[in-house]
Amino acid sequence: MAFTYFCVKVATMVRELGKHNSLFNLFLSELRDQEIQQDSLRFRRNLERLGEIFAYEISKTFTYKEKEVVTPLGTSKMNLPVEIPVIATILRAGLPLHQGLLNFFDRADSAFVSAYRKYRKNGKFIIKLDHVSSPGIEDRILIVSDPMLATGGSVIASVKGLLEKGKPKHIHIVCALATKEGINAVKRNFSLKNLSIWTGAIDDELTAQAYIVPGLGDAGDLAFGKKNDK
Repeated sequence: MAFTYFCVKVATMVRELGKHNSLFNLFLSELRDQEIQQDSLRFRRNLERLGEIFAYEISKTFTYKEKEVVTPLGTSKMNLPVEIPVIATILRAGLPLHQGLLNFFDRADSAFVSAYRKYRKNGKFIIKLDHVSSPGIEDRILIVSDPMLATGGSVIASVKGLLEKGKPKHIHIVCALATKEGINAVKRNFSLKNLSIWTGAIDDELTAQAYIVPGLGDAGDLAFGKKNDK
């Protein structure tokens, strides 16, 4: 039986899904809406929905192989994905987005990164990377999810930590919202040819505390309750 391989090459790029009219924008608008977002269950579910749509779009870039599928009445030739990705998330805010990606990439392996902002007395912060739990990622598709790409610090630190586990074939960074500053920071820090950023929308501003404007607030707090940083 002969097999045919199909592959879509993806260069370094930014894909903003909110530019196109679809249900994606409804879910993103509810994440932003200060009234609707008070329902933490709905907030988590909307992040999960975005993850599912991101997964569908990312799947179009995979390598596919033709395979014969036996049905009760015969056979059907279908193109099926070859790669099984590794899905990594930054705790804790990224968990619902991670679940959405995992709903579609249901055979994927998972990685988890503990990274957070450690604030100083002057109000500035540094990114602390506590732990990376990951399978091997050598020559695999790596999908890193974090709802907000603000300064880019958390994503950059997390990807660098993950790269200690191997060199992936391609890195997809997935976020509900991003800023130009965060995107440019990622591009400055990685010389990898195969890196893509997927976002719902690109907002223009950051506050003095590095929160995205108009943004949606603190995704981790809205999903799981306010944390005590004392």
